[in-house]
Amino acid sequence: MSHGDSVTAAPPGFVVTASTPSTPVAAFEDTERRLFAVQFHPEVVHSDHGMDVLRRFLFAGAGCRPNWTMVNIADDAVAAVQAQLGGARAICGLSGGVDSAVAAAVVHRAVGDQLTCVFVDHGLLRAGEAEQVEKDFVASTGVELVHVKAADRFAAALAGVSDPERKRKIIGREFIRVFEEAARELEARAEAEGSRIEFLVQGTLYPDVIESGSPTAAKIKSHHNVGGLPDDLQFSLVEPLRTLFKDEVRRLGEELGLPEEIVWRQPFPGPGLAVRIIGEVTPQRLETLRAADAIVREEIRRAGLDREIWQVFAVLLAHVRSVGVQGDERTYGHPIVLRAVTSEDAMTADWARLPYDLLERISGRVVNEVEQVNRVVYDITSKPPGTIEWE
Repeated sequence: MSHGDSVTAAPPGFVVTASTPSTPVAAFEDTERRLFAVQFHPEVVHSDHGMDVLRRFLFAGAGCRPNWTMVNIADDAVAAVQAQLGGARAICGLSGGVDSAVAAAVVHRAVGDQLTCVFVDHGLLRAGEAEQVEKDFVASTGVELVHVKAADRFAAALAGVSDPERKRKIIGREFIRVFEEAARELEARAEAEGSRIEFLVQGTLYPDVIESGSPTAAKIKSHHNVGGLPDDLQFSLVEPLRTLFKDEVRRLGEELGLPEEIVWRQPFPGPGLAVRIIGEVTPQRLETLRAADAIVREEIRRAGLDREIWQVFAVLLAHVRSVGVQGDERTYGHPIVLRAVTSEDAMTADWARLPYDLLERISGRVVNEVEQVNRVVYDITSKPPGTIEWE
């Protein structure tokens, strides 16, 4: 109800069923024709009784039956991939996050050895994440994994770039270029076996599609899974999670038998830590942010808040210098922003009410253990009006 639009009267034959002090018609219905309308967003967490509204519409109004289960979703996704790929081979980019892992698991369930996963280590991951990709995912699925170490390449491409949209586009471009190089090495083997690598698997989710814009929706960001790919992409896309939200993806991962360490890993943007550094991305800044982020996540785990918090991370304000006193000396370090939110699907989010003693521990450790950082601030902005990520 926050967009400024207003319905002033219901159409003929409709009964107004809801209003607010500022909006005379917030909902109306014609039960005989089984037509129902609401102006607000019942699907978001902030709408009281929103799920009740949707449930009532689906089952009482539209006459639907609740027989679409996670098993159905898994079976439908697998069948769709089988139909799309046929006998062709595919490669998938494992990023270390749940989205790409579940997407790969769906495709592997559908076509087995026709899938090869390529892990592009772009040097923008969190501490210990590269090792976890090889350990957790490969052990649980048996998928063939090619590990490409390309941190130097991405660092060179990002040098001198501060604009967040340019960062995303550069990372998306280089990501695909590395894929194409890896694919060329794999294609010779595939051709010898009488097949071709024709498809690229991506873990695009429905919020990515919505926020990247559509004919009826404004563009909030360029997601490299959606709007940041190069025009001369050599592969056709396979996006088995494109119609799902994050909570559905987690349940799908559990249905496919992925381990808890993968399924419940917190969301992580495709461009990685590059969009959590406000300013130019450099190796030193990456190390600073990686160290701060590791402390944040460790303290959240120790507090037992892993499942309650949708996403928690550190942001480095690399273009800001804050004055401080450490020991007997004045310092000019960088501030770290702590971001922690609760959410159901990432379309809306509320800032997490972390205990003061936890905030104190995180701040004390970060400023004492991470060089170049002398201040920690906490972001208490919800989505909307802010986004979860800073860039």
